[in-house]
Formats: sequence, C-alpha cells, structure tokens
Amino acid sequence: MTDAEKPRLDRQTMCNRLAMAFEENWVVNLGVGMPTLCSNYPLDDRGVIFQSENGLIGLGAHAAVGEEDPNLVNAGSQYVTLKPGAAIVHHLDSYTIIRGGYVDLTVLGAYEVAENGDFANWKTAGRKGGGIGGAMDLAAGAKNVWIAMVHTTREGQARLRTRCALPLTAAGVVSRVMSDLGLFDVTPEGFVLREIAPGFTPDEVRALTEADLQVDPALCEVRGA
Repeated sequence: MTDAEKPRLDRQTMCNRLAMAFEENWVVNLGVGMPTLCSNYPLDDRGVIFQSENGLIGLGAHAAVGEEDPNLVNAGSQYVTLKPGAAIVHHLDSYTIIRGGYVDLTVLGAYEVAENGDFANWKTAGRKGGGIGGAMDLAAGAKNVWIAMVHTTREGQARLRTRCALPLTAAGVVSRVMSDLGLFDVTPEGFVLREIAPGFTPDEVRALTEADLQVDPALCEVRGA
C-alpha cells in the first residue's frame, strides 16, 4: 500500500485533537470549513466559549438532522446549537471582540503554512480567489492561531512549506497545525511533529512535507485517533 492509499485521519478526529488542547475558559473562534467541527467535541467542564464571527457567542455542536433552527448558523452557514448563557450579537460587535484582543485562539483552515508561521488561506494558484474575509482580522487579533488542514493538495503537493507560494493571509502567527497526517508545532527551528497518524512513519510524513521536519523524541500516535 502506498502513502497515497493509506487511510489518513478524518476531519472530525483532526478537530477533536485540537479541541483536546483548548485551555480552560478560553474564548475560541472557529473559522469557516473544517475548524467548525471543533465545537462537536465535548468541553463543558473547561468553560470554553466558542465564538463565531457572524455574531454567535457560546455556540455548541452542530445541530442534528431535523433539529435545525434556521436562525442559528455558524460562520460557514452550518446549523448549530447554543449553550446555556449564549448570546447573539451584531456582526460589528463580534468583530469588536476579535479586533479588541478578546479571542484567545482562532482555528482556521489554510492552503499553505510555512515553517516560520506564515499562512495563506484565501487564494489558490491560477484563480482569482475571493476576498480575504475575516481571516486577516482573526490572525491579527487572536492571541493564538492554529490551523486545521489536509496535508497535501489533490495533486499530492505539500502544504507544509519552507515558504508560502500563495499570497499571505498573515505572517509569523501560526503556532500549531493539525493535518490528516499528524499534529505539528511551529517553533523557532521550524515544524516539529508531535503526534503522527496511525499507520504512518516519520519518513513517510517527511516525504509529503516540503519544509524540514523535526520529530519529537516523545512522538506518539495522535490522541483520540
């Protein structure tokens, strides 16, 4: 079986692993796409507050089929639930929270992340791309920026790069990346593989990574996989 054929981590498992690391009483913004799955992981005992840029503060898991409320959607227009004590605020107020530095962590998607913490998430090569949206505000305003993304493109090209080839969303802000091959920290020395997807070896992950990759001596399989 080739590396391309080996089963990788599914998206919910990836987001569960990130959610496991959310700290007590953090305000966590979840970006459009894969990151919204983080709200499905139960964190009731930690006091984590999920914030959505469209104005939900205290959102919960995705709504079950048949239980959707058309007035309750996250930033990706997915139906969600609310936790006790939640609030719905104006879009402008939501961005005041983000720009005011009240968000402890934002989890965003990306097309590329560089070993120095740069990332690009709004334009693909050869396409005009849409607006950069709220990602720039989140990258500038949040105290921590984590990325959830697949490790390679559909063509098999690496997304963890020495330098980003696409237009940057922000420079030097990413501290952690969760891909479908493992959990990586961005350090002054570059990417460090902390946890690896079951069935893969560090050399196999290196072969699918453009940037130099260090391996934690305490490397283990991804928790919860």
